[in-house]
Amino acid sequence: MADMFRLAAISAFADNYIWVLHDNRRSIAVDPGDAAPLQAWLSRQQLQLEAVWVTHHHADHIGGLPALLAAWPQLAVYGPADITGVNHPCRHGSTVPAFGRAAQVMAIPGHTANHLAFYLAPHLFCGDTLFGAGCGRVFDGTMTDLFHSLRSLASLPPDTLCYPAHEYTLSNLAFAAVVEPGNTAIITRQQRDQACRAANQPTLPTLLADELATNPFLRITQTAVRHAAKQYAGHEITSEEDIFATLRLWKNNF
Repeated sequence: MADMFRLAAISAFADNYIWVLHDNRRSIAVDPGDAAPLQAWLSRQQLQLEAVWVTHHHADHIGGLPALLAAWPQLAVYGPADITGVNHPCRHGSTVPAFGRAAQVMAIPGHTANHLAFYLAPHLFCGDTLFGAGCGRVFDGTMTDLFHSLRSLASLPPDTLCYPAHEYTLSNLAFAAVVEPGNTAIITRQQRDQACRAANQPTLPTLLADELATNPFLRITQTAVRHAAKQYAGHEITSEEDIFATLRLWKNNF
């Protein structure tokens, strides 16, 4: 079934995207960290903001909520229960309405303890858990949680379109190329995404199939990735979770 809505990326701050789903009349915004660019775009497009989806509590994802709620007092804000401004709390297994369909809510903790994703197949709004060719840092979540959350996302259909909240793809690909220097898919993707950025176009959304081919955090079973993690750690690593944690710590210092 064809989507009954369109998607747009609204730039905010240095590298955030506020994703907007709309049907040329009503709209849903994902992670509005800054109200001003979103409101300006909605005004130009003559769109009514009907709902907001929030993935987690960091300020660059929720900072715009007070202004948006002031402008649209009936605004439905879906997200983790402990976030101020969320008036429709949801959790893993919840569904939220979207243009006559129901988006599935997935708990994907790790970056934060309360991180959610919204999956309106084939579209996945994954906040700061999965990035283009990378994954989020661990803040108040745990490395174990992040490991399992990424495994859960990797199990979605390969034609899933992933909508992270940041334009981090090129820096993540630079790390991926060091981890897996023999992976030609990474080189091809670097060339493609460099061209996108040179044309001031987002590298996102990203196809999950491309992530499975180029994202080291989804490729921890590959011999080259395991070898690179072991070389960085300086000792033998056997478990997939320890390989993942080593890669994430390596990326923190990259």
